[in-house]
Amino acid sequence: MATTKSGDPPSYVITPTSEFLSSLEVDRPLLRYDLAGSVAHARMLGEVGLLAPDEVRALESGLRAVDLEARTGTFPWRSELEDVHTNVEVRLTELAGPVAGKLHTGRSRNDQVALDERLYLRATVHDLAGRLVRLEEALLRRATEERSTPIPGYTHLQRAQLVTVAHVLLAHFWRFERDLDRLWATAARANVSPLGAGALAGSTLPLDPARTAQELGFDRSFENSLDAVSDRDPLAELLFDLALFAVHASALGEEIVLYASKEFGYLERSPVLGSGSSLMPQKRNPDAAELVRGKAGRSIGDLVALLTVLKGLPLAYDRDLQEDKAPVLDAVRTATAVLDALGDLVGGIRFDAERLGLAARDPELLATDVAEALVRHGTPFRAAHEAVGAHFRAGSDPADLTPLRRSFPSAAPELDAVRDPATAVARRRTSGGPAPDAVAQQLELARARLAAHAASLSSLGRKVGLVEELLNEEEK
Repeated sequence: MATTKSGDPPSYVITPTSEFLSSLEVDRPLLRYDLAGSVAHARMLGEVGLLAPDEVRALESGLRAVDLEARTGTFPWRSELEDVHTNVEVRLTELAGPVAGKLHTGRSRNDQVALDERLYLRATVHDLAGRLVRLEEALLRRATEERSTPIPGYTHLQRAQLVTVAHVLLAHFWRFERDLDRLWATAARANVSPLGAGALAGSTLPLDPARTAQELGFDRSFENSLDAVSDRDPLAELLFDLALFAVHASALGEEIVLYASKEFGYLERSPVLGSGSSLMPQKRNPDAAELVRGKAGRSIGDLVALLTVLKGLPLAYDRDLQEDKAPVLDAVRTATAVLDALGDLVGGIRFDAERLGLAARDPELLATDVAEALVRHGTPFRAAHEAVGAHFRAGSDPADLTPLRRSFPSAAPELDAVRDPATAVARRRTSGGPAPDAVAQQLELARARLAAHAASLSSLGRKVGLVEELLNEEEK
């Protein structure tokens, strides 16, 4: 370590541009991961004979003292020390003495920050996945309550065919389910330790990267040291996952906005939607859903920002990579807020059964059902399509199917049954369809997926907990 005496900045951070180079404002959230990685690194150095047992104990004790200061708000952050790693290094020297200079043996800030980011990503995925599971649970509860509630389904924002509220909510559930699968996959691919790669070329010292990887809960150590210190694929994947989640959340927000409008009127006016107007006393604005919709732009921008930083960078580490943290932290904060808001919205909104019942009786919603009734009695679909289309364009009462009964007498009895909305929905029993029986199958499958996620959360949680164990257990 290049410290001349306790408390002095290392020579490598002393520069007239230190303020510009500082990343401290964005990398503070990495502190606990940095400390846990340092504990694992110190233990490995002891096991390979590069540190004496008493030196390892002194370093662990000092690192835990730093952690205690951080948790109690007494850690003396120093902006001139450039980043979280150097702040820890200098403070550890003040607490533990010259032995702190041995902690950086065989380690660079390059592999150190890559390690911290992967530990952070693991914990972040665990937290976001837990919140996403809770949102899915809320969607399932509401879908169970609304299994038989009819609602128009839309294409091109035009009434198309009858579905149920449960079917709509489950469509959003399956979108979020894919988001959750992507988060699991990102965490799995990121579960590779870069520690031991050094600055770019490993070390001449007898390090054991597999040992630290195992202690920190990684599946394995890196395959290539150049790649290990420059790889930000996990962060880019996380930002993509969160950007696509934001798009899905925005779509749900948009439907809530539409349903809450007087033109649709499918939702009861409720404070859970958001605030009222400062001028117009009759208003109840769907502010929360609108903000969920609006925040998608931030998440998409965060992804573009990181990809732009990474584009064209040469191997191995470049200072451009310091810019990887801000978009990740912003996207995580945004996703966390959106997940919490959507959970409140889904749990709190109430559907207007009377308005939905009225909308469900729109005869045009059954036009396709009428055509398919003709098909069941031998009419080619294109001929049925033309005949039904002509009937609904004729300008007379579209609910009066008398002209079609006359033209297709063999289908007349079935045409009478088609006019009932509940019957029309119940007949849509195709797998994945809106019929109550088909929805019941979806609900059963969805509950099984949630049960599997509970196991995945528990497994990932144990890995996340290793950071706490390393910082809280007694020195070995």
